Amino acid sequence: MTTQTDYRSTLNLPDTPFPMRGDLPKREPVWVKSWEDQGLYQKLRDARQGAPLFVLHDGPPYANGQIHMGHAVNKILKDMIVKARQLKGMDAVYIPGWDCHGLPIENAIEKKYGRNLARDEMQAKSRAFAVKQIALQMADFKRLGVLGDWDHPYLTMAFKTEANEIRAFKRVVERGFVYRGLKPVYWCFDCGSSLAEFEIEYADKKSQTLDVGFLCAEPAKLAAVFGLAAIEKQAFAVIWTTTAWTIPANQALNLNPDLTYALVDTERGLLVLAESLVEKCMVRFGLSGKVLATTLGKNLAGLNFKHPLAHVNPGYDRLSPIYLADYATADDGTGVVHSAPAYGVEDFNSCVSHGMAYDDILNPVQGNGVFDAELPLFGGQHIWKACPVIINALREAGRLFATENIVHSYPHCWRHKTPVIYRAAAQWFIRMDEGVGIFTKDKAPLTLRQTALAAIEKTAFYPENGKVRLRDMIAGRPDWCISRQRSWGVPLPFFLNKDSGELHPKTMAILDIAADMVEQGGIEAWSKATKAEILAKVGCEADADAYTKSSDILEVWFDSGTTHTTVLRGSHKGCGHDVIDPATGQSGPEADLYLEGHDQHRGWFHSSLLTACAMYDRAPYQGILTHGFTVDSKGHKMSKSAGNGVDPQETSKKLGAEIIRLWVASSDYSGDIAGDEKILARVVDIYRRVRNTLKFLLANTHDFDPATDSVALDQMVEIDRYALSRAAQLQAEVLAHYEVYEFHPVVAKLQIYCSEDLGSFYLDVLKDRLYTTGAHSLARRSAQTALWQITQAFVHWMSPFLSFTAEEAWAVLGAQGKTPVATRDSIFMDTYSTLAPADDALLAKWARIREIRDLVNKDIEVLRANGLVGSSLQAEVELTVAADDFALLSSLGADLKFVFITSAIDMIAGDALSIRASASKGIKCERCWHYSDAIGSDAAHPTLCPRCSSNLFGSGETRIFV
Repeated sequence: MTTQTDYRSTLNLPDTPFPMRGDLPKREPVWVKSWEDQGLYQKLRDARQGAPLFVLHDGPPYANGQIHMGHAVNKILKDMIVKARQLKGMDAVYIPGWDCHGLPIENAIEKKYGRNLARDEMQAKSRAFAVKQIALQMADFKRLGVLGDWDHPYLTMAFKTEANEIRAFKRVVERGFVYRGLKPVYWCFDCGSSLAEFEIEYADKKSQTLDVGFLCAEPAKLAAVFGLAAIEKQAFAVIWTTTAWTIPANQALNLNPDLTYALVDTERGLLVLAESLVEKCMVRFGLSGKVLATTLGKNLAGLNFKHPLAHVNPGYDRLSPIYLADYATADDGTGVVHSAPAYGVEDFNSCVSHGMAYDDILNPVQGNGVFDAELPLFGGQHIWKACPVIINALREAGRLFATENIVHSYPHCWRHKTPVIYRAAAQWFIRMDEGVGIFTKDKAPLTLRQTALAAIEKTAFYPENGKVRLRDMIAGRPDWCISRQRSWGVPLPFFLNKDSGELHPKTMAILDIAADMVEQGGIEAWSKATKAEILAKVGCEADADAYTKSSDILEVWFDSGTTHTTVLRGSHKGCGHDVIDPATGQSGPEADLYLEGHDQHRGWFHSSLLTACAMYDRAPYQGILTHGFTVDSKGHKMSKSAGNGVDPQETSKKLGAEIIRLWVASSDYSGDIAGDEKILARVVDIYRRVRNTLKFLLANTHDFDPATDSVALDQMVEIDRYALSRAAQLQAEVLAHYEVYEFHPVVAKLQIYCSEDLGSFYLDVLKDRLYTTGAHSLARRSAQTALWQITQAFVHWMSPFLSFTAEEAWAVLGAQGKTPVATRDSIFMDTYSTLAPADDALLAKWARIREIRDLVNKDIEVLRANGLVGSSLQAEVELTVAADDFALLSSLGADLKFVFITSAIDMIAGDALSIRASASKGIKCERCWHYSDAIGSDAAHPTLCPRCSSNLFGSGETRIFV
């Protein structure tokens, strides 16, 4: 009786503890805890001590509210870059930080406790609030797999960081950039404070336009200018504006000196208008007009007109002289611009340049947006509500010529999304151009604008269009208003003389004392100290009654903008490049990269550049990388209020943070990043493909010891050498992408590599040799040598973005003793694999073989579709090929059939390629499933082919090519 053999048990079947299912929501938190428990970040630093330094300086998120997907994108991008540099062998430092001062936290405290908190109480509650927010956000960032120095993050509210910010400010003062001035600045009523350019965004606003007539106070002079004998009617200069609320503060009119103006006779009097706008104005006013005469604007300079409400209330009985200004144009309106110098930069500059004193500038709008109670007719009214009242008053006064509703782009506070105004206030500024600063002792050789523009030219931008954007913003920006009228922030530690407004002569020493006080007790220490206590430290206690202690704070962009020095050279020394500019001799800490959303061209990139240039004459970064916003599949910005956001916490619980990471890596961050459930579902499919490939690689090297089983390259089967060449080629591409911070091409190429290079070709071809040849045969060990090297390289390629999965695979290899002891704790302790250089001739040869194979597979698919074969092993192929291809394929000898995974292949030399596939008439081998006429030639094993019989009981087959 013949005993039936279980030939399946004789196959070298794959085996690995690495599971098919990622089960990411359960496994990932275990890795997060493991990294934390073993102090992995510090281990990475210790392992790279002395290696080239790479610093990605963290742009601090604001410590307020749960993180959203925009935060996730930003932190994951940073993490991927740092990990990629770590794997390159660099000492890749990442110190996470938080922006802790400022209005959003103050607003949160005011909502909960009311708006009348004492300064000390506001500071105490704000600090406690920020601590809680940081803890919540930190936990979320860790859950995303972000590695960093979480035990020592930088906080802008840390005492030392607050103190170093004051020291940084002192340096900016010393270099001559700081001055105090009255100037219109953006003002937010909700903030109750001035705003910087960085804090402004533009949105549509509904307004009422109005054309207003200013009665001529000197008709005889007006007649003379226009060459007329006399003026027989009332004459008006007509202005056009969208800000009715500024009319009560009007103090002048502006005309362009080179523009031609007309005196137009109408039913409502004589009107002074830009000649080119007369026709449009007549239509808008509903009047018919005749031009009596024309003259250039410069001839009207100095003529006086009356405020449009002068005859209504004595409080407005004042003159509005004509000043000449280039910003008055004939692009729209009337060509005549009304000037309220407290509420417009150009108006302010025009009036001051024409001799108007600061004390004479009218500023009836209070910080909360309400007109001063003493303002005639409109006192006590909020300016937005007063607009229709003002328009009606002008109408009743006979001075309104036209009004209509429009929607126009208007500056808004980017925190409150509410309209802002320009409002004149005495503020502290950093000067962009030439001028006199306070207490200058080490004057910068160039203006701040010149230095910053030169620094931009030395900075690398990813993508490159960021350079133009930042350069244009710096080229056109006004002086930087750095003072704020709030409580929760780093103080401007100044003492001002009550009578003259001048700074105390010991100001620079006071700055040092303030920094020391704050370093010991935080900003609260400065706030609580009395004038006498502070001035006593500089020997001037007697001056206390003559001086006021400034209650202004530095705006938060100065906080985050100086972290290049307060962190990289202060609280975290050794975590930045300390460089010296050979041209200036100035030294300063420098990061390799700043990375934030593209809105930070006007934010953190901007403020960091200005502060570094003011302090050190150089940018604080070698490169800037910007990414887009997170949007839904329709391109709409993700928003909780709109209900179209993808929540990172819920996604991590449902799909795993790894899916978020892969989504970020697979997206082109240079534009907006689209995400929703359908997009994430596609990302899950990508992940499965990658994981399945990784599982196959691990499973088929489970019994392979690289130390004893590796086959030398020159002894390997040719297709294995090809596979390694292809891996080397891909690795070169992957590392080149990583070098310039590109991830989505890597993900795309790995997908193709998994599905085409490996899945549908190399691994498909390899299965027969892996499973059926002798376990320790050269043929199998050659295959495993290639798979082992590919596995090593593959895990490293994916680890910057699929960090949890890479660690899981690394742990499997470590448990088998196949990873170096020094790097066994984490793949990030290791470096990219070293692969033999790609063999270009081999790559070209097999590229053509694969092209022919794809064509053969199409014919076999026809057989399969018609039900004539199941697997390709049931097919036989007759292949006619041209001479070059015949020589190419013939070089593979008997191994050729393994390329096409067919049981037989006949090849004929011909003129062109033709394929004829048919079902095999042979018998199926029970073990390898190949079809053959020689099944049973070994009587002891009647169901086996000769190949399997030899592999099991004989010397084994020899593979050279496939």
